Amino acid sequence: MNESSPGRLVPWALVTPALLWTLVFFVLPFVAMVALSFLDHGDGRVTFANYRQFFENPSYWRALVNSLEVTLIVTAISVVLAYPFAWILADMVPARLQRLALVLAILPFWTSYVVRSYSWLLVLAQNGVVNQALTGSGLADAPVQLANTRTATIIGFVHFFVMLLTLTIFANLKQLSPSYRRAAADLGAGPVRTFVLVILPLTLPGIMVGAFLTFVLAIGDYITPQILGGNNELLMPQLIMMQIGRRGDFPLASALAIVLMAVVSIAYLFCARWLKIERA
Repeated sequence: MNESSPGRLVPWALVTPALLWTLVFFVLPFVAMVALSFLDHGDGRVTFANYRQFFENPSYWRALVNSLEVTLIVTAISVVLAYPFAWILADMVPARLQRLALVLAILPFWTSYVVRSYSWLLVLAQNGVVNQALTGSGLADAPVQLANTRTATIIGFVHFFVMLLTLTIFANLKQLSPSYRRAAADLGAGPVRTFVLVILPLTLPGIMVGAFLTFVLAIGDYITPQILGGNNELLMPQLIMMQIGRRGDFPLASALAIVLMAVVSIAYLFCARWLKIERA
């Protein structure tokens, strides 16, 4: 009995650093944020006023709606663009060149997130490349307002998240056995029916994983809307930062963050059936 005791401690010794890391940097900060969200900004007493303020203030609701609209649009556009790109990489690019193609596809990840946002700001500016092309070709008589708009925010997001979705869908497509297509062809299904009835359902988990990651990252992003949106439309991350930077109201900021986390949790529950999590 005593001889086997050290062996039983080995798994705990291996997992303890990860547990401590999660406890110190995730669990405790989250518990502190939840506790802070129930405190009054003025006298520190326990109150539900911070949550009540969110539900009663129309501008706060509008910020949440704006965030959901932008995030859903970005996710939908990214999926539509990423799927054919992943299909081309998986089916049309020779196997010996696929690694090189993937490296070229993820090059945007190698650039600073802030640099990418400012680059798009220059491209979409009044005297940027897009407006110069539009006015130079005669498609527009005057520069079009693109920078500091929701459109600019969506373009910046899509540029980043298309690559993320491409990777998840590509991995799913590569796992599909060619026998599925051959079986569908033997049963009389054409290319379109094979894709709709066989390929698409089998790759849906990869789509949903990428879509969920896109949703989570986009709805909580502060930098891209701040740089490309130009504060012309209030989103939840900006609203949270306003409470901290301008008012120093950490309890209200914590409550707003909890609301945003609740929205993400609802999105997770919606996608949970496709998010394949291995259980011991």
